Amino acid sequence: MSSTTLTERPTRSTVFDGLSRYIPIGATVALLVAMYLGGIARYPNFDNPQLIPDLFIGNAGLLIVAVGMTFVIISGGIDLSVGSVMAFSTMACAWLTVDAGLPASVAVPAVLAFGIASGAFTGAVIHYFNVQPFIATLAGLFLYRGLTLQISDHDVSIREIDFFSWGMERVEFGEPRDGGFSLPYISFIAFAVVIVAFVVLHYTRFGRSVYAVGGSEQSALLMGLPVARTKISVYAVSGFCAALGGVIAAFYTKSANPLAGVGFELDAIAAVVVGGTLLTGGAGFVLGTVAGVMVMGMLSTIIAFQGNLSSWWARIVVGVLLLAFILLQRVLARSGERKRKA
Repeated sequence: MSSTTLTERPTRSTVFDGLSRYIPIGATVALLVAMYLGGIARYPNFDNPQLIPDLFIGNAGLLIVAVGMTFVIISGGIDLSVGSVMAFSTMACAWLTVDAGLPASVAVPAVLAFGIASGAFTGAVIHYFNVQPFIATLAGLFLYRGLTLQISDHDVSIREIDFFSWGMERVEFGEPRDGGFSLPYISFIAFAVVIVAFVVLHYTRFGRSVYAVGGSEQSALLMGLPVARTKISVYAVSGFCAALGGVIAAFYTKSANPLAGVGFELDAIAAVVVGGTLLTGGAGFVLGTVAGVMVMGMLSTIIAFQGNLSSWWARIVVGVLLLAFILLQRVLARSGERKRKA
């Protein structure tokens, strides 16, 4: 059988067979719905039509970064550098526009190109030098955080740059008193990233290669798939999404903080895993990641409505959820193994 024929079929991890691959994402969506209905039952104004759009607005950066992380984790890798790349991108936007005097229309594409190049370089190091993704991206975490602090060790305001004010201008969808809501322009960037990622990952040859490499890199090589190009590309995608997340942060805050994004990589990984993506690679969904981000955002919203709880409770609950979903993955994996042996 030719390699062309093999690549025309979706190749996913055999760890989750049949309907079992949908159980984690089904659990995530059910949890999200239960949290929302519980919030409506307990808190006044929780059913405000603006609440759901605000979840997307407040978590647009995390959503974009988590989408890039989804590609990496499905391919069997991990990227610990995304928080530092995000912070560096925000600071680079501020430095290029404020200090260097470049127009934002030049600075933003330059930052995004840097994100792609840095991610591709990391992927090349991982593949060609056989470096563990954890180690290679940990080096990137320290490198880009250090570079960020070299640009500036204090906040830089970019409020005077009109370009970044444009991003928070809103589109109205009906009148608030009639159940309408509004979204800033940056939200549509996040939506576009999700749509493009969904199509690429689930309906293109590259997407099928990502699943195949995550399921078994050796099998993907035997099938004639471009393993090197795929691994480098997924880290380039992650780097681009991290840089774009930094640009979104610049829009949202109109400032750059050198300590922004600390721990952001862990939030992204948690959102991806809670969204049903297998941590060892080969199975997962972009829309599951969206649901995972919304679960984390809903937790923070409920705590804000409660009023008497520390924000750290969100971290505690996310930790519990992460452990629960990892255990669920292991149970499903063992069940699949027993079925294959039988």
